[in-house]
This record gives sequence, structure tokens and C-alpha cells, in this order.
Amino acid sequence: PDILCNREIKFKTFLDHARDLGAETIATGHYVRSRRDDQDRVELLKGVDHAKDQSYFLYALNQEQLAAARFPLGELQKHEVRRIAQKAGIPVAQKKDSTGICFIGERDFDGFVASYLKSEPGEIRTPEGKVIGRHRGLIHYTLGQRKGLGIGGVKGYPDAPWFVVHKDMESNVLYAVQGEDHPLLHGTELEASQLTWIAGQPPEAGQRLGAKTRYRQPDQACQIAEIDPSGDRMKLQFDNPQRALTPGQSVVLYAGDRCLGGGIITGSNTPKPAQ
Repeated sequence: PDILCNREIKFKTFLDHARDLGAETIATGHYVRSRRDDQDRVELLKGVDHAKDQSYFLYALNQEQLAAARFPLGELQKHEVRRIAQKAGIPVAQKKDSTGICFIGERDFDGFVASYLKSEPGEIRTPEGKVIGRHRGLIHYTLGQRKGLGIGGVKGYPDAPWFVVHKDMESNVLYAVQGEDHPLLHGTELEASQLTWIAGQPPEAGQRLGAKTRYRQPDQACQIAEIDPSGDRMKLQFDNPQRALTPGQSVVLYAGDRCLGGGIITGSNTPKPAQ
């Protein structure tokens, strides 16, 4: 949601409104930086405070949007921003960091989603097909999820956490395993589409890069195995197995501190349970 909000609202509708008012540029509080390269293209860089870097959420911006934006917090650490705000007497100087979603805020997301999407309860099974519980509807779960499964002690299994590894939409079955290192939780390749590139053109196949498949994840070493000539589909190969490569989430590519762009994960080579 934050990626969509930035592309369509903050750096589109808001930017258009600012221009209608006669403004030439906008400034936002994102922890990112920008600069011009030797071809006068705008580059998007990670914020100096890597713990707060938000470039993952801005990968879908284009040259026009970035050229009109200023990021005054990009060169600062978060504690410096709080100190400046405190000195200026700003009431929210020590306010707790927000963890909500754009325009939705912090709320019961399960209830929010359920008010828009219908779902049916169903079985939770092991990869071997043993029924170990009931789920509330597949829309309430994501790959790799541990909390909220409602699975207590299961006879014949150790007292260890369970993790979601697959959602079978056709049969309405949720599959779970024990152990964060379970093979059904990890893959080494992903495919992505709906690609956008900040420079306006894609990187080349075979290029060594870093990738994030979720916010605040350290860059994961990878290479572009394949990329469509149109630049709209690609396959990534990772040096190390990646946990919970989830269709619908974004993968964002980096060359060091420079954010190149990314796309929406459509699939991976993560093994699936024999159903």
C-alpha cells in the first residue's frame, strides 16, 4: 500500500496540486537521498540512516517525479531529526514511530481486510496432508507467518512454532510446517513483472546486484538471470536461499546505495507441498 500511495498520491496527485498552486518542487520526510548522474538523470539513493532508509517504498517513481522532489532528511540520522525537532519546540519531537499504512493508520488489519474481502474457514494441514487445525480464511495469512495460526500442541509433533508455507486457493487449505529452516520456506529464484526502472531503462541480464523482497531486509546478493527485452519481466537468482518469497510483494534492486527499481513478485522456485 505504501508503494502505491507514493507513486499515485504523494508524488502524483499531491505534486500536481502543488504545481497548480504555483510550486516548482515538493519536499517530503522520506529517509532517502537523490542526486544527478553524469547524464543529468536523477538517481535515488538510500538514506544515510540505513535503519530508517525508505527507498524500498519509492522504487516505482520516475524521473519527472524525482526531479521535482526534495528529501531534507536523507542526510540525517533519525536521532538528529528528533534533536532538531526538540530544539525547535515541535510537539511530536519524541513521538513514537508510526507502523501504520498510508491513509489507514494503525488498526486491526484483519478486520479491515475482512470488511472488503470474503473468505471461508478451512483446514490447516501439514505437507503430508495431516489436518492440524482450522484457519479463518486464507486472506488473513501470508507466507512465512508464525503468529496467529491458532495451532497449539499437536499430538505426534514437537512443541515448536508452526509457519505458513503455502495457500491452496482452489481447495481452501493452508499448509504449515515447523522450523524456520524448513525447505518449503526457502527459494533461490523469483520471477517478477510490472517492472519500473528509475533511470528509464532496465539493468542488463547477468548483472550482479542486491535485492530486497521486504522492507528493512539487508540487501541480498543476486543476479538477473533473465529479463524481457521490454524490461517488464525478469527472473532473479540469489546466492543464498531466501525465506518466504511471496507473490504480490515487491522486489527492489540496488547497486550499492543506488536504488534501480523493481517489480511485483509473481512466483518463485520455493517447493510446494505435494497436495
